[in-house]
Amino acid sequence: MTIKCGISSESYEQDNAIIRTKTHWVLLGLLFAILIFLPLIASGFLLGVLNIIFIYIIASTGLNILTGYCGQISLGHAAFWGVGAYASAILSNTYGFPFWIALPCAVLITGIIGVILGIPSLRVKGFYLAMSTLAAQFILFYIFGHWESVTGAYQGISCPRPRIGNFIFNTEKRYYYLILTFTILAIYVAKNIARMRTGRSFIAVRDNDLAAEMMGINLLKTKLTAFFLASCYAGLAGSLWGHYLTHIFPGHFDLMQSVWFIGMIIVGGMGTTMGPIFGVIFIKGLEQVSAFITAPLATVFPMLSAGITASFVSLVFGAVIILFLAFEPRGIVHRWEIIKATYRMWPFSY
Repeated sequence: MTIKCGISSESYEQDNAIIRTKTHWVLLGLLFAILIFLPLIASGFLLGVLNIIFIYIIASTGLNILTGYCGQISLGHAAFWGVGAYASAILSNTYGFPFWIALPCAVLITGIIGVILGIPSLRVKGFYLAMSTLAAQFILFYIFGHWESVTGAYQGISCPRPRIGNFIFNTEKRYYYLILTFTILAIYVAKNIARMRTGRSFIAVRDNDLAAEMMGINLLKTKLTAFFLASCYAGLAGSLWGHYLTHIFPGHFDLMQSVWFIGMIIVGGMGTTMGPIFGVIFIKGLEQVSAFITAPLATVFPMLSAGITASFVSLVFGAVIILFLAFEPRGIVHRWEIIKATYRMWPFSY
């Protein structure tokens, strides 16, 4: 971790700390204060958007561990997201499990399924691995839509609101604090995973799996661990998503949703902790802006067909991905690092 000129560490603990300086602590405290007190002044619509953003950050962080750090391409992340949502909904709605038991069970179930479907990564990689995860996406999506006795098929399944005794998380403000807590924990765990031996093994496998194996890294363990962690994150996000919406159906977890997840980590910056955060905020914010201007666009340009107007969000999303791949392939986080480096090196321009 780079720091501002003139700052040095006096111990290994200080050198390895995530938060290094008093300025970092002040800024972090200010960010937490804003997040905690924001619901007191924010509208219900804004809190709803933030709740969705937080859930997407959790899911994208899991995909970033798998794809960004370990280099294993996945086109089925939305399906694992759906496994978490359906598992939590079935456990809580059908079997009467409380949310606080259904959620960890859903996370574990999703992780196990992720490991099973991640086994092909031991034999294939690159384009072929993408095809195998795409097959997992279609298989799980088919199960969501046709196992009517369990998932409710395309009619969906209900998912009760979380509660603690008589306190029910039945408003945007209450659910905001619940999701915010899980989001902070998920980011903190992901940051530490990247700094651990496990994270370094992921990076070695991503850069060159043959060289990593020659250095003594167990490819079987490393790749399946990446799939397990990514699936656990997807399961956590899926469980929170299901209990937030209170009713889920297969359309929430289609292939396009998996593409959105990949786009988010590309825009934000793969292989970094902040990448999924920046990517989700940018893409979901752009989605809200695009949806907002769709109606005026149809009024100003009536010659546009209804189909083009309705697909405007997807058109903008595709254009953004192309622009980022062409002009900023390392994502928003790279630009953020340049800004921070400028601050650290001041007053020296070099």
